[in-house]
Amino acid sequence: MLIDTHAHIFYKDYRDSLDDVLKRAADAGVGAIICPGLDLETSEQSLKLADRYDQVWAAVGVHPHDAESAPDNTLQELERLAAHDKVVAIGETGLDFYRNISPPEMQERLFREQLELAASLGYPAIVHNRSADEGVLRILREVGYGNGVVHCFSSPPETARQVLDLGFHISFTGTVTFGKNHNEAVLRAVGLERVMVETDCPYLAPAPKRGRTNEPAYVSHVAAKIADILKMDVTEVARQTTENALALFSRMRLPNGSESP
Repeated sequence: MLIDTHAHIFYKDYRDSLDDVLKRAADAGVGAIICPGLDLETSEQSLKLADRYDQVWAAVGVHPHDAESAPDNTLQELERLAAHDKVVAIGETGLDFYRNISPPEMQERLFREQLELAASLGYPAIVHNRSADEGVLRILREVGYGNGVVHCFSSPPETARQVLDLGFHISFTGTVTFGKNHNEAVLRAVGLERVMVETDCPYLAPAPKRGRTNEPAYVSHVAAKIADILKMDVTEVARQTTENALALFSRMRLPNGSESP
């Protein structure tokens, strides 16, 4: 069994086909899916999907792109949403200094505040990091909360080691199948220690599905590539990454009928 630990299935790409998308995921052995919000509106949408589908769980948060437009009551609203019994994490939060859609100082403030909220609630944090290794590591150290995941991991091995040393997990998307990035070097350096798999759909469809709208079923290709890199059986990758996900997202329960890892 696999868990897609990061899938934005509230996007309009799935509006008329979500039942079929989730059936394909189940047929591919995906037993659970975590849907993180990007702002208050999509966090609410994630919760509605989690209510509707047993295999879907929600995370609530504000993406760094939306830091500037976040309303003054963002933290209060996130705390209210997080009380729902199908919320498993705070996020997606973090820093994006590649596009800088929101000013860096606003990104950093809201990232810190969401980490502090996660700490106060005892929830893991789902962290976005693009071209912001130094800032992400600095704020994680300053807040001192070592419970979460740096998702869609793209940094070099030395950053991975520091993230793991802080107690965080890392997760890999379809980029692991692309080549010409740090993913293979990181996996060879750290193995499956606190590693998880995700799609980050609708983006980053893995080979051999590149060019298509990504979907949770395709997380099987991520696991298969990791198995190839580490010279392991894919069933062992599925077992370990699923155990890691269940340990981190401890509020999550597998739907009735799903097999334990």
